[in-house]
Amino acid sequence: MHRRILEQPGHFGEWMQGRLGPDGPVVLVSLPFPRPVLRAWHIAGRGPLRLSGAGLTAGQARHFLQRLGCPLTGRVQMKPLVPPGQGMGVSTARLVALARLAGCAAPDAVLARACLRAEGASDPLWCAAPERILWASRLGQRLGGLPELPRYQIIGGLWGAGQPTDPTDSRFPDISDILGAWQSARTLAEYAALASESAARCVALRGPVADPTARLARNLGALGWAAAHTGSARGLIFAPGTAPHTTAAQLRAAGFRNLVAFQGGAR
Repeated sequence: MHRRILEQPGHFGEWMQGRLGPDGPVVLVSLPFPRPVLRAWHIAGRGPLRLSGAGLTAGQARHFLQRLGCPLTGRVQMKPLVPPGQGMGVSTARLVALARLAGCAAPDAVLARACLRAEGASDPLWCAAPERILWASRLGQRLGGLPELPRYQIIGGLWGAGQPTDPTDSRFPDISDILGAWQSARTLAEYAALASESAARCVALRGPVADPTARLARNLGALGWAAAHTGSARGLIFAPGTAPHTTAAQLRAAGFRNLVAFQGGAR
């Protein structure tokens, strides 16, 4: 019996998300999460694909793979490694993992369209550096390239209730000015301030009103904070090695759970 196991990384909310102009499309800049958010097993076999776990039906999986031209038989089991609906990309990770199990070599644009058809919105989890892409999540399109980020550290977790993405929901603030400043930013402090502004605008428009993340960032001397603009993932932005040793304890005291710490950036 041939068995294959793979793990699929996700994201930890977004550096920014909002409308590109008052009536423009919803766009985002993903904050990559270097750890897997989903594990998938494939056991080879004959007959129609069978699938369990992660809220994806076998019928949905077969239709998705048909759009890619990548058939798969046997049995697939999926297990989310983080709570779904928190803004960490589990819904798209399911589809990307399925395409990988099927050995799909379709171009990124084809995979993006298939994900969009399957769930109505998508995150560019298949890209090597999603934080360098301006992504229109409801269109499944790359709208442009973005600068390479300085090295950073994120310390955060989940706060508040989950909120699965509604692909018909476009009630987000205009972030075209933030995006313009992002293109010319150079230092981590500048990027962190812009991420904080995007998160703060979203909270002001959509809630939750008691979100403590901005206050925690100030109290702990963080450069800023980032958030899942739909979901509960929240993270404080530090230069690597500068976070106070009390950071985790203060996050827990404020109601954060599932704490994480990770680094990224390339310069």
